[in-house]
Amino acid sequence: MAPRNRFTTNHTLRDHGDTAPRASEERRLFARYRRDGDLGARDALVERYLPLARHFARRYTNSASYADDLEQVAAIGLLNAIDRFDPDRGVAFSSFAVPTIVGEVKRYFRDKGWAVRVPRDLQERALVVEQVADELERELGRVATVQQIAHRMAVSAEQVLEARIASWAHHGVSLDRPEGDGGDEGRTLGDQLGSTDPGFGRAEVSMTFDRLLAMVDERQRTILALRFREDLTQREIAERVGLSQMHVSRIIRQAIAQLHASLLAERRAAGQRFAPR
Repeated sequence: MAPRNRFTTNHTLRDHGDTAPRASEERRLFARYRRDGDLGARDALVERYLPLARHFARRYTNSASYADDLEQVAAIGLLNAIDRFDPDRGVAFSSFAVPTIVGEVKRYFRDKGWAVRVPRDLQERALVVEQVADELERELGRVATVQQIAHRMAVSAEQVLEARIASWAHHGVSLDRPEGDGGDEGRTLGDQLGSTDPGFGRAEVSMTFDRLLAMVDERQRTILALRFREDLTQREIAERVGLSQMHVSRIIRQAIAQLHASLLAERRAAGQRFAPR
């Protein structure tokens, strides 16, 4: 659902009528710009209609951090409208400019204004929900309920809630930000996130090692356990088992080669079992 323009041309002209140029002066400015490329005439048109662009920019933001960006985007929309407007068609410039300005602002939100990408229809619905909520708050003098917003938009309450959740994607939050009121001093939002317990990895390695040790004889099993579980050096192992260091080294190499061959055989057997037939 696209955001609805709830401001008619008459409403817009009434709000900005004291700053709008007389129709004849406006035609002269457009004629000078289109015929002669007079940038001074374009600047005069921009100055006269910039309050209109800012008005619609403010309608699409509830965050001060976005205000400057949106006003610049709306000003670009105003420039595009001035460049494309044909006064000979008999249409008031404000009627032509409003959809162009609003369209530029909506494209900014769609392409650049979301910290997390969400579907376009959900983006547009979120903008409408914000607009309708503001309108109802002014009319009712209080915050509107989800059901009231849904009724005004002719959608379900679930769709309104979905749009409001999606609107959180407008702004990213740093994990280094301190916790809110009542949080422990020095704790950040990132501290609340779970992490992988390294004990799981150690347990898996230990189970794999035990399974591998069962593939070799008792002497090899003893020496491998001393080397890789107790982390003894070959010299320490030699003293422990009563063998030379060279003999211990040869036993470790032979045992590792035997385990490597056994693992390769297991993988080949597993590949044959699960290979497509």
